[in-house]
Amino acid sequence: MGAYLAGFALSASLILAIGAQNAFVLRQGLKGSHVGLVVAICCLSEFILIFAGVAGFGALVGAVPEAERWIKWAGAGFLAVYGAMSLRAALGPPKALDPAANGVESAGRAAATCLALTWLNPHVYLDTVVFLGSVASGYGAGRWAFGTGAFSASAVFFLALGYGARLLQPVFASPTAWRVLDGGMALLMWSLAVLLVTS
Repeated sequence: MGAYLAGFALSASLILAIGAQNAFVLRQGLKGSHVGLVVAICCLSEFILIFAGVAGFGALVGAVPEAERWIKWAGAGFLAVYGAMSLRAALGPPKALDPAANGVESAGRAAATCLALTWLNPHVYLDTVVFLGSVASGYGAGRWAFGTGAFSASAVFFLALGYGARLLQPVFASPTAWRVLDGGMALLMWSLAVLLVTS
């Protein structure tokens, strides 16, 4: 039980940091657009990454620094484009910021964006596969309980973020609120893109 709680606490502390993936899940939750699909993709991705780390793939990832460099540039490019799209939405006509209108995006587009924001982010690998995997190895036979706790924290977070966002929907009935959100997302995406290529 101690290993499980340790994994839960450590994973929760890592995932609470504001990032591109979290911002996207929040936005989908506010729009009520394919929330279940997006949350499921995030949870499945976390499951694969965390348990890959627990199984010992962290050392393998660390042994291929060239791969990390390419992932960084690909992720930075995607974040830059996504930031530009967010800025365009923020500066667009008010009707484009209506959550009901924005909810008509296809499931495929939502899934593709979520997958890119997850798997093109090298920090995801560092946090889950490398860091959580290395800490889990210190628990010996209890590393699987540690991994289960870490995954549980991620699942609870994404479910709460995706479905809890609806509580903020009255605030985002205002086009101004959507402009602020989209503008903030643009700045966040560009900041993360810069951090990726300079870190």
